[in-house]
Amino acid sequence: MVTFLPSRPGRLADVPSFERGIGGAESNVACVLASAGHSARWVSRVGADGFGDHLVETIASYGVDTSAVRRDPARPTGIYFRTAGDRATDAHEVVYYRAGSAASAMSPGSVPREELDAGRVLHLSGITAALSADCLALLRELTAPRHGRPLVSFDVNHRVHLWSGQEPGGVLLGLARNSDLVFVGEDEAEDAWGVTGGPAAVRAALPEPRALVVKQGARGVTLFERATATPTRGDLPVVDGPGATGPDTVTFVPSLRVDVVAPVGAGDAFAAGFLSATLRGLSARDRLRHGHLMAAAALTVPGDLAAPPARDHADRLAASDDDAWETLRLGPGWTEAVTRADEEVPTP
Repeated sequence: MVTFLPSRPGRLADVPSFERGIGGAESNVACVLASAGHSARWVSRVGADGFGDHLVETIASYGVDTSAVRRDPARPTGIYFRTAGDRATDAHEVVYYRAGSAASAMSPGSVPREELDAGRVLHLSGITAALSADCLALLRELTAPRHGRPLVSFDVNHRVHLWSGQEPGGVLLGLARNSDLVFVGEDEAEDAWGVTGGPAAVRAALPEPRALVVKQGARGVTLFERATATPTRGDLPVVDGPGATGPDTVTFVPSLRVDVVAPVGAGDAFAAGFLSATLRGLSARDRLRHGHLMAAAALTVPGDLAAPPARDHADRLAASDDDAWETLRLGPGWTEAVTRADEEVPTP
């Protein structure tokens, strides 16, 4: 979507002007992954209009392969407006203009399977499932167990405003159960499925995925992970569905202290950081820490997307001991403030 960001805090009725940006869960993840040095392809549909041009050109500028994006001459590119306030407050407003958009026309027959199966990871979002019956059919087909599918990553992304009075809990739970890696917040699990009692209760409600990332807000993130089959595509398994067996390994990593500029885009950035570290074969702790670091980059800029820290910078921070990690504080510009312990500091 094209995103319109308010020029100042306040009600949408009172904001005099907006700045155009880009938004969308999957495209955000693709942009962060590409900026972090990975090959990323965005598969979608946009209108044959100026907003569609802006989306494709801007997302491609991050290094994302947009060759699989289709232009729809009959439907417009989706847009949305939001206030500058935190989503968690009653003052937050978001207005979507996505009904009948080009993206809502995606369906199993309109997206060639070879464009989706070529990667090592296929990242999907519950937001797409809310756009139309055809989009939901597409996600159900992509998450269905089948031989040789990529590792399916699914971010629940429960957005009540998009479901037009429908009850999405069962839909999102079904998609999550067929995925290999699932991201979900404690608050989302409660809102969508009525699950309370912490990360263990979320895992009990969602035992099928081989890896489950439960986001706990300011406290931190817990990863539940079971052993997988022998890898046959790089360092990731070629899979037929979730189906992992054996006990969970449970890893908790506390959140970083961040001077927040705007509380948007952090969830997508976390997913991208975690996926980046997964593709690199890093440990459970470091995968979660890279997720936190990418989220901190997004939280310290006004828009949905931020330039990620250089890989060696992020690796050094992720390798901190527990005391250093828990006392680390990040603010605006931190991704550019690279300090190497082995560099000699000039003195006057």
